[in-house]
Amino acid sequence: MGDDALALARALITRESVTPADAGCQALIGARLEAAGFAVEHLRFGEVDNLWAVAGESGPLLCFAGHTDVVPPGPVRDWTHPPFSAHVDDDGWLNGRGASDMKSSVAAMVCAAERFRAAHPDHAGRLAFLLTSDEEGPAVDGTRAVMDWLAARNIAIDYCLVGEPSSSAQLGDTVKNGRRGSLNGYARVQGRQGHVAYPHKADNALHRLVALLSDLTAHHWDDGDEFFPPTSFQVSNIEAGTGAENVIPGVAEARFNWRFNPAQSEETIRAHVERRCEAFDIVPGEIEWRLSGAPFITRSGPLIEATRQAIQARTGIDTTLSTAGGTSDGRFIAPTGAEVIELGPLNDTIHQADERIQAGDVARLSAIYEDIAAALLG
Repeated sequence: MGDDALALARALITRESVTPADAGCQALIGARLEAAGFAVEHLRFGEVDNLWAVAGESGPLLCFAGHTDVVPPGPVRDWTHPPFSAHVDDDGWLNGRGASDMKSSVAAMVCAAERFRAAHPDHAGRLAFLLTSDEEGPAVDGTRAVMDWLAARNIAIDYCLVGEPSSSAQLGDTVKNGRRGSLNGYARVQGRQGHVAYPHKADNALHRLVALLSDLTAHHWDDGDEFFPPTSFQVSNIEAGTGAENVIPGVAEARFNWRFNPAQSEETIRAHVERRCEAFDIVPGEIEWRLSGAPFITRSGPLIEATRQAIQARTGIDTTLSTAGGTSDGRFIAPTGAEVIELGPLNDTIHQADERIQAGDVARLSAIYEDIAAALLG
């Protein structure tokens, strides 16, 4: 079991699938799933490769979800081992871009599905895979598009296990049962340029913009709840002026972001900002908005219980539920009503040079995945 999952993880890591490229990962996976009795469909949207595969005729649908794309490795000189070598060193570390995020999880899922299907050929319900090469990129033609494709065919996911690296210090110690929403804003405030010695002849756009940003920073948005921290507002970029010391800026620009919990929504945040714009003589239309994803949460249910039990049985750990971190493709799946969790290897080296995990964790993770499938569909 361990050698098979690790071998597949290494085979995937050697493929240079920098987003949105798939580099043949899904073809390899699809062939193995077809051999295990899955009906496989390769879905190409734009420049993005996606895979949907399902085994079973009816009943509850458990979906293993993930991505085959990775972020760029950066300068090769920063890596101890070449980023796509999938090198296993003498200390048992599997090295390479995607080792943690998230080719090892994908390999563990595939091997878990193969074993589960062999052990339970007449299993209840349906087991499925949803894979994309667009998770690390714009995330437009990937999982989001596949969910639209499924909806058009009246296919609904009941349980979704996303293989994002969730663990903190030990495999299985943390499971993501939700994520905060992410709302981005871009403001371009128009004023009137002038000489600093004659402020009455100018309109300092930066003063008005900074006043608004300070107001939003000081605002108490909410207190969070048992699963979510309070909503956070952060300014990431400010640009204004000509570079000269004696010119009042006529235009000021800023980019900012909210990471918000279910106490807020895009609508409530925008409404508050638009009200405060009036206090600083800023036109609400000078702000552009982009919602990366709404918050989602699976507070309880069969998927969480099956996952808790599988982790306890395989590792002896009582796992912790968490909503920390950035966004994931779970944000496209949860709104359909599916129970969604994220479980994967340690995340301490994701998106870094020398990304790595313990090679033995691939087999351990695969065993946990198999136990979850057996609990829900066996």
